[in-house]
Amino acid sequence: MKEKGSIANWFWSLALLLWALTIVFPLAWIFYESLKTNQEFFQDVWKLPNHPVWENYADAWNEYQIGQAMLNTIYYVGVSLVIGTFLTAINAYVLTRMQFKGRTAMWGLIMLSLFLPGINALVPQYVLMRDMGLTNSLTGLIILDSFSESAFYLMMLGGFMQSLPKELEESASIDGASIFQAFFKIILPLSTAGIVTVAIFKFLNLYNNFLGPFIYLSDPGKYTIGVAMYQANQIMHYRADWVTLFAGLMITMVPLIAMYMVFQNRVREGATLGAIKG
Repeated sequence: MKEKGSIANWFWSLALLLWALTIVFPLAWIFYESLKTNQEFFQDVWKLPNHPVWENYADAWNEYQIGQAMLNTIYYVGVSLVIGTFLTAINAYVLTRMQFKGRTAMWGLIMLSLFLPGINALVPQYVLMRDMGLTNSLTGLIILDSFSESAFYLMMLGGFMQSLPKELEESASIDGASIFQAFFKIILPLSTAGIVTVAIFKFLNLYNNFLGPFIYLSDPGKYTIGVAMYQANQIMHYRADWVTLFAGLMITMVPLIAMYMVFQNRVREGATLGAIKG
């Protein structure tokens, strides 16, 4: 037993070390580099700053138009998140709680999509968006991402909904409730933990989405935060102002760090609960 305990402790120590090296150290390094002058940065990239230069953050905010990019991102992520999560809940309900012909075949097609690279649909998707006049539009991007369903989210929320007792809907049906009433008044409230978990994963995916906004948006005033920071990085080919770029990166990471700190327990509990129930 002592041997097993020591091995477990060793693995936990190794995992903690890897976590520190891959997450904590890069974040700390970017943070203290963002507080240097360019001269200090080029003299020694590992040395701590002599005096913190907080003006780098103001320069990054103004120079890279982070404020406008953040507003664009909030609009894009917020609307896509609400619509996309609601549609995922409806799809999961239909596929797991209702019996109809072709249901098994539909699940099979959804599972098949896990093995197909999403980039295969990029060209026809772009042609369709262009013909509909939805390119270079945040609204078009919202429509695209809201209605683009993911098999991963369906499996997560579907497994959670499938675990709920069938008697709930049977009782509601006897009382005269319709399918929509059963969904909105019974299934949806009971699936809150699973829906919140899916919503958090969707938020992270949307906020970190780079390829979609990069392809479909051409107006700098409509850039999301990922594309704005990419353009800022491209500027470094012609001007070496790395400390301002690092400051911009820190600003963009604040929402994700805040999300992690606030919802880490909810994500773990929701994902575990769904796995156990499913």
